[in-house]
Amino acid sequence: MSTIAKNTNIFLLCSQDILFPYIKENIRDYLDAHWEEEECQQDVGLLRKQAEEDSHMEGVVPIPLETRDGEEEVERVIQAVIDNVLWQMSLDRKTTALKQLQGHMWRAAYKNGRLKGEFFKDVVPAVKKWKEAGRKVYIYSSGSVEAQKLLFGNSTEGDILELFDGHFDTKIGPKVDSESYQRIAASIGCATNNVLFLTDVTQEADAAEEADMHVAVVIRPGNAGLTDDEKSYYRLITSFSELFLPSSA
Repeated sequence: MSTIAKNTNIFLLCSQDILFPYIKENIRDYLDAHWEEEECQQDVGLLRKQAEEDSHMEGVVPIPLETRDGEEEVERVIQAVIDNVLWQMSLDRKTTALKQLQGHMWRAAYKNGRLKGEFFKDVVPAVKKWKEAGRKVYIYSSGSVEAQKLLFGNSTEGDILELFDGHFDTKIGPKVDSESYQRIAASIGCATNNVLFLTDVTQEADAAEEADMHVAVVIRPGNAGLTDDEKSYYRLITSFSELFLPSSA
């Protein structure tokens, strides 16, 4: 087992294993249902502008304007939006246009009960213990802060937002950039060496470690495999319950 030192702040990587597949599986239904709404049209306009900026990129899908009335014309534009979104997601892009549409889709899904945040069974009990012991727990994710709050506020465990002391997304910087972790530590008034960062992505672990944070790589079913060198180098855990508090905490 690994001990969480006294006064350590804990950062969790927020997994998107539920949220991102939901977008891929439901984007057509969402666009069909909300196409005439102003918010949806604003999202489409932003995606269209992004596509124009991406015109130099291989595989980019342009989104045409609706130049005439009729179901076929609407379908032509909707299909272009879907293809553009899936193209961006295939490249793991974090554009404002993409994140805005995703956020609106997730908000609608939580509101109508089609989506609930789900966690491994060890997560919530462990976080509650850390909080009871006075640790501060934060989330850092490629999903927007709004999406994070929707996830934790509408979970199978109920509303668990109160367990977290703050949320960060890529507005603070890329997760593979060590400066992002330095900025996060500065924003919460904490030295980087008083932070434990939990992630399932080794590139993020490297960036956090470069910023002088403590790091543990979380091994979960479905995660990318690690090389033998990575297994021997990183501090590995398979459950949050493996991180325990010293009796003097």
